[in-house]
This record gives sequence, C-alpha cells and structure tokens, in this order.
Amino acid sequence: MGIVNVTPDSFSDGGHCASPVSGIGHALRLLDEGADILDIGGESSRPGALPVSIEEELRRVLPVVEALCGRNVPLSVDTCKARVMREVIAAGAAMINDIDALQGEGALDAAADSSVAVCLMHKHGTPQTMQHAPRYDDVVAESMAFLQARMAAAQAAGIGRERLVVDPGFGFGKLLEHNIALLRQLDRFTTLGVPVLAGLSRKSMLGQITGLEVNERLIPSVAAAVIAAMKGAKIIRVHDVKATREALQIVNAINL
Repeated sequence: MGIVNVTPDSFSDGGHCASPVSGIGHALRLLDEGADILDIGGESSRPGALPVSIEEELRRVLPVVEALCGRNVPLSVDTCKARVMREVIAAGAAMINDIDALQGEGALDAAADSSVAVCLMHKHGTPQTMQHAPRYDDVVAESMAFLQARMAAAQAAGIGRERLVVDPGFGFGKLLEHNIALLRQLDRFTTLGVPVLAGLSRKSMLGQITGLEVNERLIPSVAAAVIAAMKGAKIIRVHDVKATREALQIVNAINL
C-alpha cells in the first residue's frame, strides 16, 4: 500500500504533495514502483496535528481519487469523516482507512451503505493528545479487544466480516515499548480472522531505535515491513514502495 499524503503537514512527506496535481503525480510514481493499493489522505494524523474541515479535506483528496479511479488499482482513502467517506466512495474509492475505527458521527452508516473494504485502526486518544503519556496494562490485549469490539459494531451495522481489515495503530498513542510489543506479537492480531494492515514506514519508533531522522529511515522501514509480513500482516503501508516490494518478494518466496 503506497502512501499518498495530499497534506502540508504530514510527519514525513508533508508538503511534498500538498496539491491534488502533485498528489496525482506522486501516486503514478508509486504505481510505477509496484504499489498494489494507494492510500490517499487529506488530513494529517501525526502527533499534534490539527483537524481540517470537511470541505478542505474533500478539496485535497477528491480530485486525486477521480483522476486515479480508472487506473485499475484499488484506492483507499484515509479519513474518519462520514461525508468524505460517502463522496470518495461515489468517486470510486474501494476502501476506507479510518483511524477512528468508524466511531465518528455517521461513519458506520456511510461504510455500511456501500460495498467497500474498511480498515479499523486502534489508537489511544486523538492526534492532539495521543502521545501524552499513554498507558496500558497489556497493549496487545487491549488493542485486540478494542478492534474486536469495533469489528462487532461494524458487523452489527451490516458491514460483512469479509470487508474488514484491522490495524494495531503503530505510533498512535503508543510509546516505543508499546510499539515493540505490538510488532513482536503482531501474529496475535491474525487470530481476529481478518487481514492485518501494518503501517510502520519512517515512524518515530524507528528513529528512536536507530537515531536516524525521518527521511533517513529507509532501511529500518524495510526491516520493519519484513518483520510485519513474516508475522502475518497482509497489507504493508509504506512510503518507499520499490524497496519494500523487493524485500517482500523474498518474504513471499520463503513463506510459500
């Protein structure tokens, strides 16, 4: 899954694709590098990020979805707003990637009224508060319990289990020790019975381990992607598609 952040303030590539035109160009480059899915986002969810209006988010993402919907690649849109969900689905999006796990007003109904896939993510707090001393007794068990509850809510709303994906939410209200525990025990999430998405690319946990700045984290990001895939993740969300794809070809060969 290649990341297309049409935002001025994302933690790694904020401003690189701040307009729909540059976002479309970046998406096409990721396709050339071998992306199987594109994840388009118009609102940063980095720690401390401020929310944007529905209108601004749509202004950023809708032209990108419309331009790419004929490219024969599934398009995911990273949003937690029901109206944005409805409009991008109408424009051709095949997946909603919701960091709020469909807890927002109208989000469950927006997803249920469609046939698209939905990724439910665990996070602690909001982007403004999530890194303010998060605490867990057992981060893996608590994250799994939350995701199981959100899966049940989604199914009760009419979203079939076959449409669901789960994401443990690396970096979303987690300290380094929590992120390491999640990665070490990522295979436990596969027992939920739906595909697991892992998003570790360039994240601060990798910088904390290596001391590298955000744009120097290619090798740590690929290493984390390989570990995630070997522990059962089916979707790997990355900035660096070509290098990650090449590494995962080896994982796939070994795992056969």
